[in-house]
Amino acid sequence: MKFYVDFDDCLCETAKSFTVIAKELFNRDVPYEKVRFFNLQKSFDLNDEEYEKLMLEGHKPEVLLSYKETPGASETINEWIDAGHEVYIITGRPFSAYDASRQWLDEHNLKRVTLYSLDKYGRDSFIKNSKFNLSLDDYYKMKFDYAVEDSPMAFKFFDHLPDLKVMVFDRPWNRDAEFPGDNFTRCVDWKYIREQVRK
Repeated sequence: MKFYVDFDDCLCETAKSFTVIAKELFNRDVPYEKVRFFNLQKSFDLNDEEYEKLMLEGHKPEVLLSYKETPGASETINEWIDAGHEVYIITGRPFSAYDASRQWLDEHNLKRVTLYSLDKYGRDSFIKNSKFNLSLDDYYKMKFDYAVEDSPMAFKFFDHLPDLKVMVFDRPWNRDAEFPGDNFTRCVDWKYIREQVRK
């Protein structure tokens, strides 16, 4: 089987770190459970300049490397790989974050996964013809059996795969989201994801 796995807030606790950064930079004290929008500019009530500063800070290599692993992520993914399945990490992070993202995966015992940067949200200055950048055209040629994703904004990228089983990682910003179909399942943690795949 082939697995699509998102990076931020599926593999690691990115939003929790951003709540700390927003408080340090702008004195915006928004508890993690109150991050109601995937759009952090809206969640933290930032102007364009502040949002750009937030994103630049949150994507510094040393900051990316500090993000804590979501419990059970690497253990589950390595089980899948050991069983002969293919796992692709498809992140909406800008390509400038690739090296630190790859290092984070390697340091968390995920050396065997393939990492692609996909411009999911139209916010990357894309470097063409890089083997690590995945164009939308090439992405839509890929087939997956399962996907692990937290962002309602990314659900549209699964429209071409009607049989795909989408494991929606439960996060505050997707709790009010309307799922596009019965193939979407809310999952509270990696243990639950593992159980769904085993079924």
